[in-house]
Order: sequence, then C-alpha cells, then structure tokens
Amino acid sequence: MDDDEKGKRFLELINEQNNAQWNIVAKLSSLIQLKWTSPQLQNDLEILMEKHSKITKELNSLDDDSIL
Repeated sequence: MDDDEKGKRFLELINEQNNAQWNIVAKLSSLIQLKWTSPQLQNDLEILMEKHSKITKELNSLDDDSIL
C-alpha cells in the first residue's frame, strides 16, 4: 500500500472509529436509562466495542508502517 492509499485508509478508519464511539455513547445512554436491563442493548454495545477495537488495531498497524 503506498502512502496515498495509507492516508486515505487512515482517514476512513478515523471516521469509522468516530462513528463507533458515538454509537457506543448512544447505547450506553440508553442502557443507563433502562437501568442496564436490556440484553439487546448490551449485545449491541459488545459488538460496537469489538468493532472499535478492530479499527484501533488497524489504525495502530498503519502507524507501525510509518504513515504518521
């Protein structure tokens, strides 16, 4: 992957990470309002956390390849 492609991927990942973070906050807010009793929201939150973790790992691997 050349530097231009890495830069584009980096920006895509930052956008995905930002969206995941906002979704995590929204799910947490809903869970708090429901007093942590929604298994569906808990599952959604777990999936979002896994997605966020994968994005962060990919961002870190781009950094290891000296994109920044």
